[in-house]
Amino acid sequence: MAISIDEGRIKQLLKEALVEVLEERKDSLYELLAAVMEDIALVHAIQAGENTKPVSQQEVLQLLDESV
Repeated sequence: MAISIDEGRIKQLLKEALVEVLEERKDSLYELLAAVMEDIALVHAIQAGENTKPVSQQEVLQLLDESV
């Protein structure tokens, strides 16, 4: 015996399931989005750094000391 469900009903069930998961796992979703945003920011920082002149470790440490 075959079970048939129309495509519209399948879409509706998937949407409802997704909404339920998002509501129940809101914290996990926020953590995932934060991690993705951090990764994107890191990629942009690396790309921006590729177009600047290198600095010594001493210069970096000096700037860090001054900011404290």
